[in-house]
Order: sequence, then C-alpha cells, then structure tokens
Amino acid sequence: MRIAISLRRLMSVVAMAVAFVAPGAAQAGTYAQTKYPIVLVHGFLGFSSVLDISYFYGVADRLRADGAKVYVAQLNPAQSNEYRGEQLLQQLQQWAARDGVQKFNLIAHSQGGPTSRYVAAVAPGLVASIGTVSATHFGSKTADYYIAHIGSTWANNVASNIAQVLNAIYNGSAASASPTDLNAALASLSTAGMNTFNSKYPQGKPTTTCGQGPATVNGVSYYSTAGSSVLTNVLDVSDALFALTSQPFGSEANDGVVGKCSAHWGTVLKDNYSWNHLDEINQVLGLRGVFSPDPVAFYDSLANRLKNQGL
Repeated sequence: MRIAISLRRLMSVVAMAVAFVAPGAAQAGTYAQTKYPIVLVHGFLGFSSVLDISYFYGVADRLRADGAKVYVAQLNPAQSNEYRGEQLLQQLQQWAARDGVQKFNLIAHSQGGPTSRYVAAVAPGLVASIGTVSATHFGSKTADYYIAHIGSTWANNVASNIAQVLNAIYNGSAASASPTDLNAALASLSTAGMNTFNSKYPQGKPTTTCGQGPATVNGVSYYSTAGSSVLTNVLDVSDALFALTSQPFGSEANDGVVGKCSAHWGTVLKDNYSWNHLDEINQVLGLRGVFSPDPVAFYDSLANRLKNQGL
C-alpha cells in the first residue's frame, strides 16, 4: 500500500513538472514566429553566404529555430542605394509570387537600411516593417573622408584593395560582384548623398536631430538600433581596421563606420550597444567584447517584438 501511495505521489510530482516545463517547451519554437517572413538585408561589401559563412553569422539559423520564415537577400556589394533597392525589390517580388507571401519584415544592416527604405517608399504594400542596425541613414564620415581624397594615392590604394577583396569573395559565390561601382556606393553613403536620398524618401525620418521619427508611415513600421563601440576584442582583426575608419568621427560616438545619431530612424530602440560595425552582425565569426550582448539574441528579440505587434 505504501509503495502504491509513493508511486502516486511520484507520478503527481512528474505531472506537475511537465505542466511547468511544457509551456516553455511549446514556446521555444515560436518565439520568433512572425506573421510575415523576415528578410535579412546586408550592407556595403556584404553577401548572403560565402563558403558557408553567412554575413549575418548564425542569425538566420537562430530565427528559423525559433519559428521564423527567413529569406536572405543577395545584393550588389558596391552600388548606389537605388541600384541595390531595385535588386531587393525584384527579389521580394519573386519570393512573393513563388511562395504566396503578402508582405515582408526587412531587417537590415548598414547600407541595407537605405536599400530597404527605397523598397518601402516605392512599394509599401510589400513591406510590413523595416528594422535597421547601424544603418547609414544620415551618411558616414568615413565615406565623406574617402570622397574628399578621391584621386589621391591613399584613395586609389583603398579602391584597389577593395576590388581585390570583392573578386576574392564573390568569384567563389553564387552571386556576381559585377557590375560594382565603389565610387557610386560611397557617394550614396556620404552625408551629402544621404541628404539627397532622404529628401526623396523621407518615410520614418527623425523630426529632430538625433531624435526619433514616426513609428509607422504608409503602413510600414520603422525601427532602428546602433552600436557605438570601436575596439571591442583584441583577438578580432577587424578592430584594427575600425581604429582607422573611425578617425574622421573625432569624439562623436560611432561603431567604426556609422555615427550613433546617423543610425536613428523611426522608433529608436537603442543606440549604444557595445558593438562595432561587424559585431552588429556577429562577425568576425562571433568574436565580440566579452561582456557585450549577444547579437544573435538581439535579432531574435527583434523578431519577437514584431511577432507581438502582429507583424
């Protein structure tokens, strides 16, 4: 009899444990399950995946594991915002027609921000939201510095080195790096270039300097986030590069390429993550500051925000 009673008590405890654990287990696969699919949009010199290494390192896998349907855009690595925007628009239209998708949530890094905004401006019916991460909304002083020195030995060397990198990366990928135009890309990313772009496509533009813009325009929700650190991990070779590219910013908070205030657009979620411009996409290969937040978890939480808002 005592054995039977003990067994019933044990079964009761197990049942209670299952009751507590089961809800979390059920939610684990739906945390990022947005209504509309997510599209990851890479920035300047970016790619979708090369040699099985994704630009958004580990991000798509995490989002899919948590229930999101994810597409990864492949755009020209060095072209104007409008050129890349037209490429992105064509890809969205193809995916929509093939898979019966009505709208997309665009999550974009760096130049992917204005690229995505172009699509939302010309085809708002295809876009549910745009979430940007250190996007060049008001230009980059790094690009300004380069443009000011076009024709110099320094600028020519930079252009030559970038061309070699593009060829090395993209010749082994499914996407062609041609026709790239470094000067067109950097002109678009400059302060003057972005001011011109913003006058044409102002949807979501902040109403005050370094402030926030409207949360929703033409049915499209706008969010922005930024990193504001440069040197984050002594083992990361990219930190040395950002030590140089951040020089034109002086004392202005930046991530090595984009100033904190330049990244503001729509609803500003946070603009001082302890990330540099590559930490924001979990590169290089996940190296970042020891105590900095996990970028992959950030993208997962952004997807959860979209889910909770019915997007």
